[in-house]
Order: sequence, then structure tokens, then C-alpha cells
Amino acid sequence: MNDTKYANAVGAVRAMENSLLTRTDIDQLINSRSNAEVSSIISSRSGSGSSESLSDVWAMLMEYAPDCMELHILLYRNDFYNLKAVLKAIISNREPKQYYIEPTNIELSVLVDAINSKEYDELPDYMRNTAAEAYELITQTLDGQLSDSLIDTAALKAMQNSAQEYGSSFMQRYAELLTVCADIKTAYRCSKLSKSAQFMESAVCGSIELDKEQLIRAALGGTESLFSYLEGTAYSEAAALLKESAAQYEKWCDDVIMELAETARMQAFGPEPLAAYFIAKEAEIKNLRILSVCKEFGADKETITERMRKLYV
Repeated sequence: MNDTKYANAVGAVRAMENSLLTRTDIDQLINSRSNAEVSSIISSRSGSGSSESLSDVWAMLMEYAPDCMELHILLYRNDFYNLKAVLKAIISNREPKQYYIEPTNIELSVLVDAINSKEYDELPDYMRNTAAEAYELITQTLDGQLSDSLIDTAALKAMQNSAQEYGSSFMQRYAELLTVCADIKTAYRCSKLSKSAQFMESAVCGSIELDKEQLIRAALGGTESLFSYLEGTAYSEAAALLKESAAQYEKWCDDVIMELAETARMQAFGPEPLAAYFIAKEAEIKNLRILSVCKEFGADKETITERMRKLYV
């Protein structure tokens, strides 16, 4: 599809951006004294679409740009999460629907049927081999952690590969940043838990900016070795935050993704503004979830403010 054909979609997104919560809205929510007050603030903006779910946003994007393969990369993490959910449900003899998340590129019935029948050709190219390998792994070893690591790594690789194949520089950078953030977190956890090199080999994806073997080697030397390695990379700030607090590091990861989204905001054509709006809506929903949990546990206003993610507007 020619980039100019996204003009109508970009125009629709521009209008929908007005419904995103602003800093003033967030401040009001933080200062609210009851759930009823929170609901009232959100409802006051819902007339222009602020109450839309990610599934609603995705449906809108698909209405305007159904053939844009680049946008589908945004859902790869959900796709692979659902693969993990279906495999665990099969092993535990539970109903997978309760674990299934949306929006996704793959309907639950298709995913379940493909796994049960081992007809993996019914799945998208980017997932077929992983589904087959993960099924054999979890049924033979019952090691859910190892299976999860395999699937999580495959999701990141699939995003990188698809972004390189038909994604813009924006989407390529998006996949790169997600991979780096995940790899640093994984390497840190593996280091703290003294995981083996073999386990890290399956758990760490690797990227252009953070070489897989170097990252694993640093993590095997302990957390201080890992931090020392990261300090010599472009992610020294991330390492410093992780050293202080896992929560601070998670916020940094979300914020750098939002900063990337902001670079696409003012483009007139192309799928980048559509992807950026979806990312912005994800961040808004996460902020509301964090705020709700903080209030439930009685966190003070300063703590809540510190944990709020960067806004798109």
C-alpha cells in the first residue's frame, strides 16, 4: 500500500489523540480521593474516546490499513504470550480462554487447533517453528520456565526479522529497543539467580547494539560484571537505574519507547503515526493500571507520580 493511502488513517488518529489523557488529567487522578472520583475524571473524557480499549484502537487501525504488515508487528508480543498460555492450559488441562489476551493477530481457536493437531502450518510463518519446538519442549520436560524463555526470545527475534523485512526505520528501532530492554532485564535476572550459560543461550535474544555472547559472558560473571559491561554501552543510564531499582528500570524502558513514538507523531503519511498512537494508548492504559494498584495499596502521591510513564500528549 502506498504511504499516501494512510492519509485518512493519520487524520483519524490526529482526532483521536485529543482523547488521550493529559498531564493535567493524570495529576487530577493522582489527587483523587476515591474510585468514584477516578471514574468521574475518566468518564469526563470518554465522550471523545478516552475509554477505548486497545482492541478498539486496533479495530480502527485495521479498518483504515488492513494490509499494513508493519502494524501487525505491534501484536507479536501478544501472539507469543497467547502461545505460552495455550501450551500451559493444555498441560494443566485448563481452559485457555481465561489466559488469552487481545488484540492479537491469531484467533484463539486457530491457535488451540494448531497446537492440538500439531498442524503448525495454520499459524503465521513467524510462529510455526517456535510453536512446534515449544510444544515438544514442554511436553517432554514439563519445564514451563524453559519453554517461556524459548517463546519470549522467539517473539523478539520475530519482531526484529519482520521489521527488517517490511518495516520502516521506526519499526526497526522499536523492535531493537524492545529487545535491548528485555535482554538487559533477562541477563540481570539470570545473573542474580546464577543461571547457566546454556539457559541464558535460550533466554537472551541478542541485537545489533547488545551482542548476545558478550551480554551472556558478562552476566555469567555476576551482577557487577554485567553492570560494568553495560556501562560501556549506549545503555549505561539503564544499567544505573536497574542497579538502583527494577521499578525505575521498567519505567525507563517504557519511556524510551514513548520517546520513539513521539518522533513519528507529526509525520503526515505512512504507518508510523498509526503505530505511535497504538503505543501511546498502551502507555495510557498502563498508567491507569499503575495508578489503580498504587491507590489500592495506599501509596502516597509522590510515589504514584514517580511511577507514572511518559505521556504522548
